[in-house]
Amino acid sequence: QLQLVESGGGLVQPGGSLRLACAASGLTTNYYTVGWFRLVPGNEREGVSCLSTSHGSTYYADYVQGRFTISYDNAKSTVYLQMSDLRPEDTAVYYCAAVVPQKMSSWYCRDHRAMEYWGKGTQVTVSS
Repeated sequence: QLQLVESGGGLVQPGGSLRLACAASGLTTNYYTVGWFRLVPGNEREGVSCLSTSHGSTYYADYVQGRFTISYDNAKSTVYLQMSDLRPEDTAVYYCAAVVPQKMSSWYCRDHRAMEYWGKGTQVTVSS
């Protein structure tokens, strides 16, 4: 079974940057939709950014457009989320997720329930 392990979370000042990493193991195919979801207390998991490992297409939530960049390293089977211009409202637990896609990547990124595999999450705190 596919396993996902996140890293890179931590405490940063507003306007700062973090780079999250999600290392995948147990891959059974080269075709995955992978992405990042965030969880804030009192809310459901929200799709932040997703990517198709086969097509390279990407999706970004409006609130991170222009600030975050998702990428994938095939050699390391690792998904990255470069987070810049961080804001206090970005504070959340960030989860890596993946699914073998039947539809375009953006469809899966809009609903956490569509994703099949999940990491345990990494805490991102933006505070002065």
